[in-house]
Amino acid sequence: MHRMNESAWLVRKLSAAVLFAALPIAMPIAMPIAAVAQTAPAVPPVKLGLVTFLTGPAAGPFGIPGRNSAEIMIEMLNAGKVPAPYATAGLAGAPIVPKFVDEAGSTANQVTEFRNLVQRDGVNAIVGYVSSGNCLAVAPVAEELKALTVFFDCGTPRIFEEKPLKYVFRATPHATMDNVGAARYVLKKFPELASFSGINQNYAWGQDSWRDFVAAMKALAPKATVDKELLPKLFAGEFGAEISALLTANSKVVHSSFWNGDLESFIVQNGARGLPARSTMVYTAGETAMFRLGAKIPDGTIIGARGPHGVMAPDTPLNKWFRQVYEDRFATAPTYPAYHMAQSILGLKSAWEKAAAAKGGQQPAIDDVVKAFEGIEFEGPSAKIRMAIGNGHQGIADIAYGSFRFNKAEGKAEIVDIVRYPAECVNPPANMTSTAWLEAGMPGAKCN
Repeated sequence: MHRMNESAWLVRKLSAAVLFAALPIAMPIAMPIAAVAQTAPAVPPVKLGLVTFLTGPAAGPFGIPGRNSAEIMIEMLNAGKVPAPYATAGLAGAPIVPKFVDEAGSTANQVTEFRNLVQRDGVNAIVGYVSSGNCLAVAPVAEELKALTVFFDCGTPRIFEEKPLKYVFRATPHATMDNVGAARYVLKKFPELASFSGINQNYAWGQDSWRDFVAAMKALAPKATVDKELLPKLFAGEFGAEISALLTANSKVVHSSFWNGDLESFIVQNGARGLPARSTMVYTAGETAMFRLGAKIPDGTIIGARGPHGVMAPDTPLNKWFRQVYEDRFATAPTYPAYHMAQSILGLKSAWEKAAAAKGGQQPAIDDVVKAFEGIEFEGPSAKIRMAIGNGHQGIADIAYGSFRFNKAEGKAEIVDIVRYPAECVNPPANMTSTAWLEAGMPGAKCN
């Protein structure tokens, strides 16, 4: 079944690639007029670049779920088979033609590939990027080229807080939400917590995540102190020294924003050393590993999904549809990178069609879509997204946390004791940066 699905993916991928490559010469001059009338699309297609990890240690848990989600959403949108409010075909009737690009490699390579998508391939928009480092590198190039770009997964808050951007959007909330939600959930479990430790990757995502978690803990539990603070390099893969250090700590809780292969390696390695018996692990991106590692994750581990995604998603018609089509095709449940990709594409569709409606149904120019995207609200499979901060370019949404449990009777991974926090409880307001909001004690947070 799995091999059959993979074969089908390849056929579709090749078909899409051929169509994309053939677009400039799709209607030869010698083609009879009648044939042109029968085959020409009603409106020109929208060429969409999609960038995610297709190879390397981040591909399995992050890149491939995102790619698979994009494949489903584009295919179903083109066929007009996505439930309301997205039942119209394509983007305002224009079919979407995807071009997938591998995010693996250096940030310099990603900048080159971004320029190739815009200047060589002529894409109309780009949805992509898991790595915060790649998002920080690509954002100024998107502005330079005036290329509509929707970041689908990267989480550093710095994207829109360091400099206003016009052509860049991110429907997925940033990492401040993840770490404020984690702090609130930790203190629900351990209201008398005396100290905590952290291990995070030493680059923008890991540094920002740890900073925000510490600041949130300081605001919510000022007596709790930091014990061990560890920042190994990205893609280190081996954490023997760090686990030894954590085993000497007195912390009941260890925070980690690890993702990609580092997350799964760390879980396996610290489990073998007995660290979870001394400290409860808190993984803000842990949901991506729950089906891949199953019983290797200790019961009681605190799991985040960077939103109310996956098994923590509400049972709405759109979510039920999304889960079903994903599981039917890929024989596994969608994890949060799949949700992030789906909601990013649906955000683009919402903005595109709002812009088209403003032009009486005509296909909009990119600047029209940019204007329509700012401040928009739309439904994702798991939550309502409001582009409420970052001058209307950064989305906010609810988040959920829970505790992992492996159901031995049914042989499946579960998350129990789930708590959902409103968007206004875990995201900064529009007039404050995440750092300023946290340092001020999160004024205005609405958690009830």
